[in-house]
Amino acid sequence: MAGSSFGNIFKITTWGESHGKALGVVIDGVPAGLKLSEKDIQPFMDRRAPGKSNISTPRNEADEAEILSGTMEGITTGCPISIMVRNTSQHSSDYSNIKDIYRPGHADYTYDAKYGIRDYRGGGRSSGRETIGRVAAGAVASKILKELNIDVCSYTLSIGPVSIDRSNFDRSLITCLPTCMPDSKADKEAVEYINGLREDKDSAGGVIETVIKGMPAGIGDPVFEKLSANLSKAIMSIGAVKAVEFGDGFKVAGSTGSENNDAFRMSGDEITKITNHSGGLLGGMSDGSDIIIRCYIKPTPSIFKTQETVSKDKEDVSINIKGRHDPVIVPRAVVVVESMCAITLVDALMTNMSSKLGSLTDFYLK
Repeated sequence: MAGSSFGNIFKITTWGESHGKALGVVIDGVPAGLKLSEKDIQPFMDRRAPGKSNISTPRNEADEAEILSGTMEGITTGCPISIMVRNTSQHSSDYSNIKDIYRPGHADYTYDAKYGIRDYRGGGRSSGRETIGRVAAGAVASKILKELNIDVCSYTLSIGPVSIDRSNFDRSLITCLPTCMPDSKADKEAVEYINGLREDKDSAGGVIETVIKGMPAGIGDPVFEKLSANLSKAIMSIGAVKAVEFGDGFKVAGSTGSENNDAFRMSGDEITKITNHSGGLLGGMSDGSDIIIRCYIKPTPSIFKTQETVSKDKEDVSINIKGRHDPVIVPRAVVVVESMCAITLVDALMTNMSSKLGSLTDFYLK
């Protein structure tokens, strides 16, 4: 299977299936000398893990990360880092009734069309559990970014019709509340909305916002390797994401140039902007201001209503999905989005080291 790797210098390759023995990631390009242990990775895994609240799937997995290679005495060696998480709560029998039926909203049909065979037990590589490897790699990338004073913060902006009130923003709530909203009032309203949908055997979608602070100007390339393009690819590669926008995003189509342009000003010796309609990116490169990203997550496709579909034998059939499924994907996807952003940023920063001759001479001739 092609397409399981992402990145150029800081490169990740995820592996494993939802109902296999384990999942994980191999990370190439991690510099030697970084302090790293399972304790650095586990908090990220816990944010993604199922069974942590009453609005997530009851599948109960510890998702304990184990570093298999690339470290010695808690320090990275420069060798590839392999991280594994074992599956311990597979209920493959939950999927036996749909092994020859294509579930609406899932990759069942397209997977069969491509490979002629699919792992019907939870979706195999198309399952949300594939993101375990991404989150483990994101924990490593985030630790590198912390060394550079770059901060990546993702959170739930909205679920269905319920949006946060920015005046109530409290970052400490993101990892505490079941919705991952930084607003306790909006969290309660969203939970009520989700519970109502669950009673109706339905599901919800939402929006995740990411704010990146401390990114220096000039990171990314002007053509095919735009930072905006690579961040878009990273986020769009997450299964449930259907759209991505930066800054004013979709609203720019209704703006004028005078409204959308960000005026530059000097602040001491630094170039700054009065506004940030661009979302921190100009010409595909970071402009030194906050990078603002929003991604739109579809409702969980596994719902318990009767749905119309077709079988592998090309017969019209009805389907009733069983098993353990999230009524909303958004909260557990927050750390996945944050991780993919961190991975992309580290790779872009490493790539940027060769953009100026001075970067090489300063390093090798100092």
